Amino acid sequence: MKLSAIVHVAEEGGFWAEVPSLPGCVTQGDTREELEENLREAIEGWLLAGEPDTAPPPAEILELAV
Repeated sequence: MKLSAIVHVAEEGGFWAEVPSLPGCVTQGDTREELEENLREAIEGWLLAGEPDTAPPPAEILELAV
């Protein structure tokens, strides 16, 4: 499964990220490496805790040239 995350630079330093297709799946890290590790754990936890009907719907990425 591939999921997209939006990575933000935190005002107080470090980074935080959210996974739009998994409501409430948010995490942070002091470095990008730590953020990515925490993000994998947050996604796994979200998927394990979620109800079967809350799993994200299949998605596709559409690339457009403008």
